[in-house]
Amino acid sequence: MCRLQSRRGLTLTIVCTLQEELEIGLSAERPRNHLDMRHRLDSKGQREGKLIDYRVSELRVVELLDGLCEKMQDYTLKISANTYEWFKVNSWDNIITNKQEARAYSKAISSYCGRLLEETEDELAELIRKGSVKVGGVSKVLCQDLSKHCSQTSVSHAAEVDDDGRNGEL
Repeated sequence: MCRLQSRRGLTLTIVCTLQEELEIGLSAERPRNHLDMRHRLDSKGQREGKLIDYRVSELRVVELLDGLCEKMQDYTLKISANTYEWFKVNSWDNIITNKQEARAYSKAISSYCGRLLEETEDELAELIRKGSVKVGGVSKVLCQDLSKHCSQTSVSHAAEVDDDGRNGEL
């Protein structure tokens, strides 16, 4: 759970929430067979083409990243007693606070996710294909290596320093 004690560094919690959702996708992966791209026959009747390991395939990257930012539309910001936390909404009908404001936060996190992935997608895809992105290690890759929004410390401590200089604004 990504929680802050001040509004500064709010983008840090967005990256943390995105990391959590990607972790869910990685942990939900099931073992897959290699991709058989040997569809052509040579002159001797033997199949030609490549046999690609699913773990290093472009298909795996697409399945992990496709729809990730749309999933962020299920999140909104909960503000209570100077604590800021992104949480997943199970039913928008059950939101007690201002629904319009909650939806605005939801759109903001989804939009930010799109910008972040646009900036880092090629590098992230390459790291996924290389096997550098594993369950439990997404935070380091996404937060520190690629987006540079986080320091080497934990989220709660890093909340005191806003690396992007935007004063916690989305």
